Amino acid sequence: MPTLRLTARGLAALHAPVTAQVDFWDRVLPGFGIRVSPSGLRTAMVRYRKAGLYRRLKVGTLPPLSLADARELAAKALSQVTLGVDPARAREEDRGAATFAALAQTYLDKHALPKKRTAAEDERIIRVELLPRWRRQQAKEIRMADVIALLDKIASRPAPIMANRTLALVRKIFNFGITRRLVEVNPCHLVERPGQERRRDRVLSEDEIRGLWNALDAEPKKLAGALRMLLLTAQRKSEVLRMRWQDVDASWWTIPAEFAKNRLAHRVPLSPQAIAILNTLRTNASEPWVFPGRNHGVSKPLSNIERTLRRARARSKVANCTPHDFRRTAASLMTGMGVSRLTVKKLLNHVDNEITAVYDRHSYDAEKRQALDAWGRRVEEIVYGVALAHA
Repeated sequence: MPTLRLTARGLAALHAPVTAQVDFWDRVLPGFGIRVSPSGLRTAMVRYRKAGLYRRLKVGTLPPLSLADARELAAKALSQVTLGVDPARAREEDRGAATFAALAQTYLDKHALPKKRTAAEDERIIRVELLPRWRRQQAKEIRMADVIALLDKIASRPAPIMANRTLALVRKIFNFGITRRLVEVNPCHLVERPGQERRRDRVLSEDEIRGLWNALDAEPKKLAGALRMLLLTAQRKSEVLRMRWQDVDASWWTIPAEFAKNRLAHRVPLSPQAIAILNTLRTNASEPWVFPGRNHGVSKPLSNIERTLRRARARSKVANCTPHDFRRTAASLMTGMGVSRLTVKKLLNHVDNEITAVYDRHSYDAEKRQALDAWGRRVEEIVYGVALAHA
């Protein structure tokens, strides 16, 4: 290993054999050297001893780096060694650090997909909102300013509520990364939601119920049936769209714990009106899902049901209505009919956090049955002017 005083003028005179590369070491700064390849490429590097082993660290290529700049960078690296830092190892760790794309995928694989019913929405936000901006960026390099800039861009579309959802998801991803020791800080700390959330209180009037119900006659039978079942059962959209034939037994529908929002199995009495709808939907004995589609009856109907409702709204001139408003409408009008709030709460499968709930072992099946049967008759009266006879 030749040692000489490396100068800018002498650098051009350094040559390597045709079949090998040669390292030239600086006499002025021990540990600093230039590797010359047979092609003439000149690479600046440092060589140092750490934990009994020799390590090499590439400083840069000459040109574009000048010899003076290379020597300065080498001196800084060697000073780190004096302070106990291993610069080569630190660079290896940086190269192996998780990109945001890798962190987000680990979050989906290890947390969202096995544990969250909303994993599909998390995946969509990651794909549409986050990866285009942060795909190749190291997760640990994302700062609060980066998060705020992303949220401002989403909110300005304008999509302030989506900006809120994106903030919540980024916060979850980084908290997950902290528990896995993939990152050390969460850049969302103290970041405020850009959009003002307002709790919806939309309840359909009887005229609107009638208009939408009749407008659904022009829609595909299964999609119209899904929306009508939302109104008749007062259950959540995701639960109705996951309805399986095996969970329907005579006049009862049991929502399994894995499909329920609160992870508690729930028995829903089916009114004659709901049963009549189901009887028109079973056309394939081998189909397990009442409302079939991709991803076990969820993904495709979830998107189609929104479009179906938009078309029905346009025909019936009903404004500002979502599928969840059907559930709220059923609950509100049942209360107005004299159904107790406790029974409605049981029908909605809301978690009871009161201490007395521990001692309440009553199933409320009879009360729920009476409430939904009365509600089914009321819906028929609203739509047709009279309750129909059911076998």
